[in-house]
Amino acid sequence: MATVNAYLNFPGNTEAAFNFYKTVFGGEFDGKIHRFSDIPPSDDMPPIPEADKNLVMHVCLPILGGSMLMGSDAPESMGFNVTFGNNVYINLQPDTREETKRLFKALSEGGVVEQELMDMFWGSYYGSCKDKFGVQWMFNCDEKV
Repeated sequence: MATVNAYLNFPGNTEAAFNFYKTVFGGEFDGKIHRFSDIPPSDDMPPIPEADKNLVMHVCLPILGGSMLMGSDAPESMGFNVTFGNNVYINLQPDTREETKRLFKALSEGGVVEQELMDMFWGSYYGSCKDKFGVQWMFNCDEKV
């Protein structure tokens, strides 16, 4: 079945971010954490700098409803430049208000609440926040009280 998953790039703290998300959503990573040191040497590619070898090349965490949250460090030595902006939110649609409140509280801790959870005119229980890693989250729960 086709799916859409969010992929996040971080400036060197992917492992800390995903360990935090693991405490929020529960569960385990889908497979191992792949590191840049796992890339086999190649004549077509310069060697990985020693300082970047332990960085996360790919990690995957199951979150809600079969969705996966995926991520990677983006080493400047490889030409990456992470810029956080307001162009990406991860939209969560929990089944219950209780689960919405739990996730909102956990993800906003140490971050910034942009919109408190409240009933909205379009019929959802909605809120948004930016977590302590700069990732923006939206919550839409359609459970009626």
